[in-house]
Amino acid sequence: MKWSAGDGDREDIEDRRSGGGGGVRAGVPLGIGGIVVLALLSWATGTDFLSLIGGSGGPVDPTSASEPARAAAPGEERLADLVNAVAKDTQATWAELLGPRYEQTRVVLFRDAIQSACGAAESATGPFYCPGDHKVYLDLGFFDELSRRFGAPGDFAQAYVVAHEFGHHIQNLLGTSERVGADRSGANSASVALELQADCYAGIWGHAASQRGRFQAGKVELEPGDAEEALRAAAAIGDDRLQRMAGGRVSPERFTHGTSAQRVAWFQRGMESGDPAQCNTFAARAR
Repeated sequence: MKWSAGDGDREDIEDRRSGGGGGVRAGVPLGIGGIVVLALLSWATGTDFLSLIGGSGGPVDPTSASEPARAAAPGEERLADLVNAVAKDTQATWAELLGPRYEQTRVVLFRDAIQSACGAAESATGPFYCPGDHKVYLDLGFFDELSRRFGAPGDFAQAYVVAHEFGHHIQNLLGTSERVGADRSGANSASVALELQADCYAGIWGHAASQRGRFQAGKVELEPGDAEEALRAAAAIGDDRLQRMAGGRVSPERFTHGTSAQRVAWFQRGMESGDPAQCNTFAARAR
């Protein structure tokens, strides 16, 4: 994937990595690697795996907000630039598709914990979209585990995660998110339909990036092999695969995001068609 940081202005990023997060929950201490593993599992299955070891649900530690900020890991600033480029490009794509209905937003980068309009969240929450403030939230440490432990490396695999969260922004703007209600788990649930549609919307952006005939600073252009990176990422974080990795049996009644095969299929549909009308996962669910 070809991309550029442009002039270095991260206008699509709200950087809160040094803000302390407003307090984190006390519990069993985990290194960043352990936290991010649980983040990926929590994001993909909707289960708070951190709570299983006593790492969430406890009192907020008021001293954590005053702890000195950690230095950025090697390569982290490059990741921040990549996220900004993808966010800029994704928003330009959807602004073109939706016209005046599209509302610009930003990606909030954080470490360990954050206070959003949707409440407090930890890295174990994983990348998420908050409808309360219309922002995407991301701890960049997520990408390391996506590559090393789950076998989904590459810039476009990372871009897929960002584009998926922007898919939730589109759903919020169009009122689709309201269809979930209490139907939040199960293979045929509205939650699964919502997540698969966000995968399809990520593919819509991928289609637009693949159609450009020239590279523009601050934009993204795909290269051979990029689509395969995203497909590996989609397959790596299906509910069925992650339930197996967590040491349990596959339990469709607990699905929240869809199987690996479903995630791959819906991303491909968006990528190949470039047509948001092809992303009606709710109609497919009713069949």
